Amino acid sequence: MTAAAADELHERCFLTAQAMSSLKVSEHFQVVKLLGEGSYGKVMLAVHRKRGTPMALKFFPRQSTSLTSFLREYNLSLYYCTHPSLTRALGIFFSTPSHYVFAQQAGLYGDLYSVIVSEVGLEEECVQRVMSQLSGAVTHLHSLGFVHRDIKPENIFLCDSSCRWVKLGDFGLTRPIGSSIYAVWYESPFCTPEVEAAKVGEKVKEGDDTGEEEVPIWMMVEPSIDSWALGVLTYCLLTGCFPWEESTNDDPAYRRYKAWFEREAGERSGRGEQEADMDRIMKENHRNNPPPKQFHGLSPLVMTLLRELLHPEPRRRGSPEEVLSYLGGPWLMETEREERRRAEEAEREARKVREAGGGVEEELLREGRGER
Repeated sequence: MTAAAADELHERCFLTAQAMSSLKVSEHFQVVKLLGEGSYGKVMLAVHRKRGTPMALKFFPRQSTSLTSFLREYNLSLYYCTHPSLTRALGIFFSTPSHYVFAQQAGLYGDLYSVIVSEVGLEEECVQRVMSQLSGAVTHLHSLGFVHRDIKPENIFLCDSSCRWVKLGDFGLTRPIGSSIYAVWYESPFCTPEVEAAKVGEKVKEGDDTGEEEVPIWMMVEPSIDSWALGVLTYCLLTGCFPWEESTNDDPAYRRYKAWFEREAGERSGRGEQEADMDRIMKENHRNNPPPKQFHGLSPLVMTLLRELLHPEPRRRGSPEEVLSYLGGPWLMETEREERRRAEEAEREARKVREAGGGVEEELLREGRGER
C-alpha cells in the first residue's frame, strides 16, 4: 500500500504539471480577506466570479516553493482527503508570475488555535467532539498510506463556531508511510522524542568551526508521529497549556512525565494482564503513582489515553483510532467528581423508593390477612 500510494501520488503530480495554466487572480476571483499566513505563504478567502462559490485560495511564493512540493500538496488534498474532517482541494490550480495557487474548502470560522482559552482550554464535551473527528480523519489518511506530520491547533479549521465540525488541513509536510526523511529537530511539544538526536546534531553544527559537513540523520515516516501530536493536542485542548516546551531530556517537565511513565509501565508489567476491571485499575494507578503536576486535574481515563498516545518509544505508541475507546467517560477530574455525586444521589433516591415500596408491600400483606 505504501509504495503504491507514493507511486500513484507521483504519477498524479506528473500529469497535473502538464495541465498547469497561468491566470490573473482578479479576473476570476473576488478576494475578500486574509484567512491566514505562515512560512508556506498565505490563504485568502475568495469568491469565484462565475460560480459565486466561496473558497480559500492558498498562495505559495514561487521564489521559495518548488513546483514539485506545490503539486504534491495539491494532489494530496484533492484525491486523498475524502474524509469529512480533512480539508479538500477543489480542482482549481494555477500559477501567477509570483505564486503557485490552488483552491480549497474554506474554514470560515478560523482555526482551533483562535478559540482555545489560555490556561483554560475548551469545554470537555467540545474536546471529545474535536478529538473524535480528528481520530477518524487521521486514521483515514493512514489507511491510504500517508502521515500528516504537522497536526497542531493552527492546522485544524472550524466549519462552525461551536467546533461541531472541524477539518484538518495543511498537507505540506505529509509524506508516504515508510519513506525516509531528513530528521529535523524543532523546539515544540509536538516534536517527537525520537528526533532528539537531531537536536544534538544541531548543537554540534552551531558550535562547529572546523568546516566539516554535518552528517544527516535520517528517519522513517511512521503513523506514530501523528499519534504523538494527537496526544499533545488532547492535553492542550483540555488545559489551554502545553505539557512541556520540548520533548527532550533537557526539559524538566518532559523528564517528570517520562519518569512517571516508566513507573507506570513497571507496575503494569509486574501486575500482568490478568486484571479485568480496567476502571478500578486506572483509579488505583492514579492514587499509587500520581501523574506529574502538569497533569493534575486530568482524570485517570484520559491519562490512560495519553499514556497510549505519548509513549516515548514510537513502535509502542497507540494508534489515532484508540481515541474512540475513551470517548464518553470523564476526561477531567471535576467531571468525574460530578458524575460520582450524581450517581450517589441517584442511589439514595433508589434506596428511598425501595424502602417505601417495602412498606407498601407489608401493608398489602396485612390487608390480605384481615389485619386492618
